Amino acid sequence: MKPALIDTNILSFFFRNHSRVVERFQAYLREHEKINISLITYYEIVSGLKHRDAQKQLISFGEFISYNTVLPLTTSSTTISADIYANLRNKGTPIDDIDILLAGIAIANDLIIVTNNLRDFEKIESLEIQDWSQ
Repeated sequence: MKPALIDTNILSFFFRNHSRVVERFQAYLREHEKINISLITYYEIVSGLKHRDAQKQLISFGEFISYNTVLPLTTSSTTISADIYANLRNKGTPIDDIDILLAGIAIANDLIIVTNNLRDFEKIESLEIQDWSQ
């Protein structure tokens, strides 16, 4: 199993104990030491929990993060994202900037992206995608 970058929607399924997603996480962790998420996913989860004042979940998420990897935006990943953006705009098939930044991080780090947002991510050439919720 190739190393992966976990998108926010799959991570949310995991925290809600979605059985298929939990099984895939367990299988992944038998081969890899840590789960990779992006700084963007970190922000999306933390901002959502803070908005709801979900203190227990914030603590749990902090513990989860301490055992796993948060990948930053870099000049390399952002340059890749800019190329993706330009390509999609030229084709007339733009997608959300957040998804473009996530794709850039995945490609820059040679990771597959694990998401259930196939509709948007499938528009990005050279991006490997899996949906662990199916």
